[in-house]
Amino acid sequence: MAEKIRWGILGTGRIAGLFAEGLASTPGADLLAVGSRTQASAKAFGEKFSVLRRHGSYEALAADPEIDAIYVATPHTFHKENTLLCLDAGKAVLCEKPFTINAAEAEAVVAFAREKHVFCMEAMWSRFLPASQAVRGRVDKGEIGRPRMLIADFGFRAEFNPQGRLFDPALGGGSLLDVGVYAVSLAHWLFGTPTDVASLADLGETGVDEQAAISLKFAGGRLAVLCSTVQAATPQRAVIVGDEGRIELAPFWRPRQFTIIHGDNSHVSAAPFEGNGYNYEAAEVGNCLRDGKLESDVMPLDETVEIIRTLDRVRAQWGLKYPME
Repeated sequence: MAEKIRWGILGTGRIAGLFAEGLASTPGADLLAVGSRTQASAKAFGEKFSVLRRHGSYEALAADPEIDAIYVATPHTFHKENTLLCLDAGKAVLCEKPFTINAAEAEAVVAFAREKHVFCMEAMWSRFLPASQAVRGRVDKGEIGRPRMLIADFGFRAEFNPQGRLFDPALGGGSLLDVGVYAVSLAHWLFGTPTDVASLADLGETGVDEQAAISLKFAGGRLAVLCSTVQAATPQRAVIVGDEGRIELAPFWRPRQFTIIHGDNSHVSAAPFEGNGYNYEAAEVGNCLRDGKLESDVMPLDETVEIIRTLDRVRAQWGLKYPME
């Protein structure tokens, strides 16, 4: 693998633009190509982000011989087919979260990546930020004693649009897959796979979860209490509670600092990040490719599958199925 990782972006929406900005501050990464469903969209994106190779189809991007890795930035329901397309062309893939709509799709993608011996990773970008890494290190070192509980919420208010990505069942709409996945992923990262799941949701006019409350139980009696919504702005805070103290961070999905609390004593630790934060997951992909790894130790594929399985268990309790299922 060359020192510079040559990137392509599949999709031209808002998240694709954020990743393009992140790549600009990623050492050892060059954004060379973009792929869209139309040439006009690829051209506009290329002009905005100075991308020279502008493909009018996803297939053309996947076939581009100058590209090493592709970031899949399409809506949830297209992640599986877009990732398989790129993997089949031998391109390393960083797929935006949630990795797929359901566990069956995730299992199929992971199996294909391993069969092809091609790198693949879910783009849970917040996991790679300095503050997130520092908090995980503090927890592992026992600075709050034995971890017992996670309390986390992620919500914002979106204008209702039945055809919009957040509310359309055909696009995997709802709060769970858009922002709830951050909290569920954090719980998995800290505690592993839950043994028990209990959840309630408010299913709105279009049938997707406009807000949800999730309780997870893990080995050793550890618990996670999680909330997500697209109907109201929440504190977007995570509190990791141990038997000797706690750690608080907000917004937990994009933290620049965290607070360690023992009794009446608290200490704030700054952990700023460079760029817009998306550069850290891109750097992880680059490091893995240079080291010859087929997956990340920080965001391993088996854990990604387990996270999607948990999301499936949550939705099953609501009776929510997407049209393509």
